[in-house]
Amino acid sequence: MKERRFWLRTIILAIMLAAIGYTIYSNVFVDKKAIQVGDSAPDFVLTDLNGNKIQLSDYRGKGVFLNFWGTWCKPCEKEMPYINSQYNVYKNEGVEVIAVNVGEAKVTVQTFVDRFQLTFPVVIDQQDQVMNAYNIGPLPATFLIDKEGKIVDIITGAMTEEDVKKYMERIQP
Repeated sequence: MKERRFWLRTIILAIMLAAIGYTIYSNVFVDKKAIQVGDSAPDFVLTDLNGNKIQLSDYRGKGVFLNFWGTWCKPCEKEMPYINSQYNVYKNEGVEVIAVNVGEAKVTVQTFVDRFQLTFPVVIDQQDQVMNAYNIGPLPATFLIDKEGKIVDIITGAMTEEDVKKYMERIQP
């Protein structure tokens, strides 16, 4: 009995050490290329709250204000009405907004959207694929994408309504 317990503990310890070793290796030695200004924006397909597929490349020819956010994020909550207000001004000028929620439940996101009466497409990144592709750290994070699909600017942190207006003007085709 004691010998069996010894081997079981040894195997568990070996598995844990292997997992820790792999984590250290992948974080130190595997080169993750960060998205930079001037790069092509990684394409993605996500589903909006109405069940429609939203693909970034479908927005070629328009400026895209790509915003990553969460309902629990206070700066995100503060800037959403600003984004919505400026979207209503610039949507007829060739600027689109895609708001990517970082994996929350659909009912939580829908409640937030209804509360703020958001009119732009909101998608949920359930498997963090898009978040990982864009190497998202703290929220909110916004990528300004021009009509050719190139990243013009990367903004981290909260924005004022004047900031949002200025950024949408920059990507207006």
